[in-house]
Amino acid sequence: MVPGDGNGFFYLVPWVVFFPLIGLLVNLIFGRRLGEIAVGIVASLAVGLSFVVSVLLAFSLGIVHGPVVAHLADWISVGSLSIPWDFRIDTLSTTMMLVVSGVGTLIHIYAIPYMRRDVRYNSDPGRYPRFFVYFNLFILAMMLLVSADSYLMTFVGWEGVGLCSYLLIGFWYEKGAAGIGNAKAAKKAFVVNRIGDFGFLIAMFLIFWGFGSLQFGTVFSKAGQVAAANPGLVLAITLFLLLGVTGKSAQLPLFVWLPDAMAGPTPVSALIHAATMVTAGVYLVTRSYPIFSLVPAAQSVVAWVGAATAIFAATIALAQTDIKKVLAYSTISQLGFMIAAVGMGAFAAGMFHLVTHAFFKALLFLSAGSVIQGLEEAEHAKLHSDGRHPARKGEKSSGPLPVEASAQGHAVDVQDMRSMGGLRGRMRTTFWVYLIGALAISGVFPLSGFFSKDEILADASRLNPGILVVLLVAAFLTALYMGRQVVMVFFGKPRSEPALNARENPALMTTPLVILAVLAALGGLLNLPGIQTLNRWLAGTIAGLEPGQFILPLALAALAIALLGLWLAWALYRRGYSRMSDPDPLRRILGPVYTGMENRWWVDQAFNLIFVGGYRQLAGIFANPIDLGFIDAVGIGLGSATRAFSGWLRRIQTGFVRSYALMMLLGVVVFLGYLILR
Repeated sequence: MVPGDGNGFFYLVPWVVFFPLIGLLVNLIFGRRLGEIAVGIVASLAVGLSFVVSVLLAFSLGIVHGPVVAHLADWISVGSLSIPWDFRIDTLSTTMMLVVSGVGTLIHIYAIPYMRRDVRYNSDPGRYPRFFVYFNLFILAMMLLVSADSYLMTFVGWEGVGLCSYLLIGFWYEKGAAGIGNAKAAKKAFVVNRIGDFGFLIAMFLIFWGFGSLQFGTVFSKAGQVAAANPGLVLAITLFLLLGVTGKSAQLPLFVWLPDAMAGPTPVSALIHAATMVTAGVYLVTRSYPIFSLVPAAQSVVAWVGAATAIFAATIALAQTDIKKVLAYSTISQLGFMIAAVGMGAFAAGMFHLVTHAFFKALLFLSAGSVIQGLEEAEHAKLHSDGRHPARKGEKSSGPLPVEASAQGHAVDVQDMRSMGGLRGRMRTTFWVYLIGALAISGVFPLSGFFSKDEILADASRLNPGILVVLLVAAFLTALYMGRQVVMVFFGKPRSEPALNARENPALMTTPLVILAVLAALGGLLNLPGIQTLNRWLAGTIAGLEPGQFILPLALAALAIALLGLWLAWALYRRGYSRMSDPDPLRRILGPVYTGMENRWWVDQAFNLIFVGGYRQLAGIFANPIDLGFIDAVGIGLGSATRAFSGWLRRIQTGFVRSYALMMLLGVVVFLGYLILR
């Protein structure tokens, strides 16, 4: 089954997919009888065992150098197209497996107590097993994506994570604005991703046309030959793959779905943003490096799309007030750093930042969930003591509320940072882990983000100085909006009763946060300058990988930029909000620019006007003459004819036995008469 002369644990590779499959099947069939704790343990154990297998596979690669392909079953064989279900075990795939299953396990454990409260807060405890079925399915699809040995098998996992995002973003589908807000967010994610998936599909058609195969080994071995014979084809393949990447990894212009994905429960946000779906695009470009490396024009386009996304999303994050929306735009911006890196050919730097980002972004989202749930509990307790019911999750206030709002009986939006403040002394563990995550993503020494972001900047200084300038500005904005968030949430005085009465969450929720905080702090050890452990590891898969750069003056400049952003945030916001209704300090400074950032530069409105509005107008043009005038008319006509014929037949169904006997007699007479005459 697996090459390697019996060395290593490669025969275990199917279990990276089968363990999550078993977990979801157990909870799907027996979940309602197992109880909530057992459901969470089964789901977490399934992903944890997948992580154990990933560790054994990584260990085995140290014994058997080079990629190993494990054949599980034949799948498609039509003419010259042969697609087996093969697993590709190399240093790139195992890195992704470790990140997906490792961080995914911590998120699953965190979700056990979080969702127990969430399903009760939303008055539907029966959905608890369903959540973990979807969660395990998400891990299964992502593990299938990163372990596949062909573009088509990768696409199966690619579509699987898209389906799971739809199911989990819309988990509370009846909540949100007008009772359909969450359902619309899920539909938006699904539709926008289909645009990117169209690009991936076209790229696969072109790959099979030009290379005669979709297997990675065959395609990559022929890449140079095909590029020399038909450079236009390879350019088209890379650009269509980029379209797929912009959808899945939320880059310009298809990033619009990711902020709305915050409609899902917070563990969903953490899983999507840190370990699964959005990292797929970065992985796809890195996996396809033999093709992209042959097309400098495509590499330049990829790099500039990433750089533009990094700074564009950072400006929007700077003006958001929803704690999760800030982190959502932060993810888009950080993905821009990764896409810019792999676009420039700095594949190890991009993957390094992917790994460290998984640590600190999972930490930040889960810590934000801890804050939200702390405020929800306080709000619930206050309204319950008053004999009233709390607002359902997803029903947001229409605007800023005064601090007296809770006392007047109005529910506070527990995701609005303006309703927070002073949580540093009330949720101490959450504060410290959140601070570590914020400093890490800001690039403060010696935390992990400093090393991974510095490696991208160092490679940019060598490969594309223009992108270096853009990324430095984006790095400053990152520190500024993260400092703003920390100060608004944890410092100052409480600006609402829920913030005043919030308490720390139980250990089952905070323990994964502490583990992630340790990883976010020490993750830079994976690729320290001069040691380059991750670089040397990935060199086993990525041929010609150059050692990572460390330029001390540039690293010090990037650190100074980060500290400047954090200091400016402290100076602006430590006394910026004394009441929820106070205007943002940046609004007074930036004026209309802040309005643009606050309204997300009206990108959603432009999409609705150009694409959604245009589609509706086009549908209106063709609906009456074609859909209603012909297609519906044919269906309605057939129905009317059937109804008329059945009405005529109904007349002979009198219900009288004598009538039926007479008809039988007449039938016999007619039949006998026919025989006699014949």
